[in-house]
Amino acid sequence: MIDSPNTLPLLAARGLRFTRNDDPVFGPLDLHVDAGEALLVQGGNGAGKTTLLRVLAGLLRPDEGQIHIDGRPANSHERSRYMAYLSHLTALKQDLGTLENLHLMCGLQGRRTRQMPGNALAIVGLAGYEDTLVRQLSAGQKKRLSLARVWLSPAPLWLLDEPYANLDLDGINLVNRMISAHLRSGGAALVTTHGAYAAPPVRNRTLVLASAQSQEHAA
Repeated sequence: MIDSPNTLPLLAARGLRFTRNDDPVFGPLDLHVDAGEALLVQGGNGAGKTTLLRVLAGLLRPDEGQIHIDGRPANSHERSRYMAYLSHLTALKQDLGTLENLHLMCGLQGRRTRQMPGNALAIVGLAGYEDTLVRQLSAGQKKRLSLARVWLSPAPLWLLDEPYANLDLDGINLVNRMISAHLRSGGAALVTTHGAYAAPPVRNRTLVLASAQSQEHAA
């Protein structure tokens, strides 16, 4: 169970703006994500969804704005404690087996209480693939393994960049079940999507990015 001892947002950003080669990508924008809810970030190609997640994760530096995690200014230590990031890149070792990858990630990042790598593989539908090298997996199987890595993380805030990509209908339902379970335990999720898939059946709001302008709507 992820503790939520106060009502501060797990993640809050104010006046966040990012430019690339002097061209605006997004912002300025404000957002927050509370424990027990999902923020769905929608927009077409080039709207800045992936860039926003990379800024929040600390991989890119914003031109302006502030980011706070659980009420404290975001830094590398706070991000490592609070954030689990699923990007378009798998962050997996291609020449290690699936189970070896999860054990390695748990050794580096810790793991959720009462969750084990073998169980996580079963949850994402990869039971029986424990010794399979990552480079031998399909794109959908690699996505499922990346989801297992996120599931094992003790971080309360999930940053999920297009988590439905490369997944079949069963995989899409898996993502929704995982997000629902994570939020029920007091976690939160920020999910980018083109809007092609139904939102997970959880308390959520929508942030729409469009050509450096954004609007946040209550859902």
